[in-house]
Amino acid sequence: MEFPETQIHWRAQSFSVRKSSRGHEVRSAATVLAREFKLDGVAEFTYGPGVHVLADQFPKVFMTVPPALPKSRQQLILAVLMLCSLLIWLENTVLSTTLETLADPARGLGASPGQLQWATGSYTLAFATLMFTAGALGDRFGHRTVFSSGLVIFAGSSLWAAYASDVGQLIAARAVMGMGSALITPAMMAILMWTFTGPARAAAIGVFSTSAGVGMAAGPVLAGFLLDHFWWGSVFLVNVPVAALTLVGLAVLVPNFRSPTRRPLDPAGMLLSIGGLVALAYGLIRAGQVAAWTRADVWAPIVVGLALLAVFVLVELRVKAPSFDPRLFARRAFGGGNVALGLLLFGVAAITFYNAFYLQGALGFSPMKAGLANIPTAVGALVGAPLASRLVRSLPLRLVAVPALTVAALTMGGYGFLGLQTPLVWIETLLLIQGLAVGMVIGPVTAALISDLPLEQAGAGSAVTNTVRQTGSVIGIAVGGTIMSITYRRTIEPSLDGTPGPVQDQARVSAEQARHVATTAHKPSLAQAADDAFIHAMHVGAGWIAGIALVGAVVLLIALPAAGKKKGPTPEPGHEEARSSDARAAATPD
Repeated sequence: MEFPETQIHWRAQSFSVRKSSRGHEVRSAATVLAREFKLDGVAEFTYGPGVHVLADQFPKVFMTVPPALPKSRQQLILAVLMLCSLLIWLENTVLSTTLETLADPARGLGASPGQLQWATGSYTLAFATLMFTAGALGDRFGHRTVFSSGLVIFAGSSLWAAYASDVGQLIAARAVMGMGSALITPAMMAILMWTFTGPARAAAIGVFSTSAGVGMAAGPVLAGFLLDHFWWGSVFLVNVPVAALTLVGLAVLVPNFRSPTRRPLDPAGMLLSIGGLVALAYGLIRAGQVAAWTRADVWAPIVVGLALLAVFVLVELRVKAPSFDPRLFARRAFGGGNVALGLLLFGVAAITFYNAFYLQGALGFSPMKAGLANIPTAVGALVGAPLASRLVRSLPLRLVAVPALTVAALTMGGYGFLGLQTPLVWIETLLLIQGLAVGMVIGPVTAALISDLPLEQAGAGSAVTNTVRQTGSVIGIAVGGTIMSITYRRTIEPSLDGTPGPVQDQARVSAEQARHVATTAHKPSLAQAADDAFIHAMHVGAGWIAGIALVGAVVLLIALPAAGKKKGPTPEPGHEEARSSDARAAATPD
């Protein structure tokens, strides 16, 4: 059923006049038509020229254009959202530059590789498992309310992380920061969709997406500057004033948009997914700490984690309106495409983990120099995404994405040829090509997966896609770090003969610990052995990572059709997520 926009407002006005004597308050045209036609589910959205009622097998949903905000206020709201998006992207990138400092016993916390894996993964883990619940909270309590709550949590946990006295506190603070980001991200995109309509929305999404590129490029450089001039906690402390400024902007400028239809919160699914991923990640990281896979404290958590995730899938299959819908994986393109993206993000997270220790640890770069050295990755990603969007206008997506994913996997394998004497120009070239290839995959594939879903499944599809990508990152850090730890420990063992027991124990932990103890014990040969062992471990890990990413390219080759229908310009992921039946998107456009 469709109603022209003029008829919607005429009916709303007429209904308001007829019912005013009875004390009814008519809030919208959608509510009017729901009462007139006795339809069962009502929701308003900021897209579409009229009101649409979906087929009978789905809840009936109205979509109508709300009163437009003044253009000046829209622009200020966009500025506030971009500031917050920049904050999130900065946080996603600064830690990679800080890992080497945190591992240093003198300048940081003396963190082991396993602890650093948790410091990185706890944030992503909380973000991945809470994000789809956050969208339902926004529908229920208002997106500004949830957004503001997320910012308060994010700022408070940043302050906690900045002054953490040990690695355990840092890991806990990072997990809470992930919770804050999970509340912020869906609400941020929902507010963007509610604020802008028509062609202005596409323009706003384009401007908004630039904050991701700025954050990717500026994060490592900002972290490098802070680490060169202040203590390691300054990379977290800088979040607090930015979050405070964003909170003021939200309170002054942004209405508390919400959907009239409340979606279930799915607490069982949330607890099962968190428990499963935490147990799985613990087992994988623990394997690197004890250098064995046969111990019960390694394989038992892995088995429990896989079992909990299996139960999670079964529970979601029985829910009428699941937040994470496993049924979507039955669609060949959607299921295969998400598996490929998950494997790609697995490789990206793992190789980024290696890169932090290679540049600052093995090569001895300062944090600032390491941050500047990573700029080509961000530049490549910024060029790759729009380049791929243009190419898929005239070429099948498979012909663009599969070669790009293959090249991305090969660049990860390229770390197997880097050494202590590799010229910087070759490292920069490798990072540039890697960023370009990754950018050419994530943007167009994500857009295609969401746009190919029916309207009523777009919101669930967005939640699935983002959860799979974040899960791939968590597992990538766990597996990649574990491979590096086990290989490093086996490689450096022969070099420890004849050294005192405490020196051996510290040198086995990591190359950073070995360099530190070599300096204090005046054993330069031990520092050289640690560098050589790390380079060998990086080469072995890079081979495994490249192989897993290549599996993603094969999956994408099978999943995507050989030739697509001729379409107009491929929409950006954020634009497609605007079609979601809950009027929100679950992630920032790539």
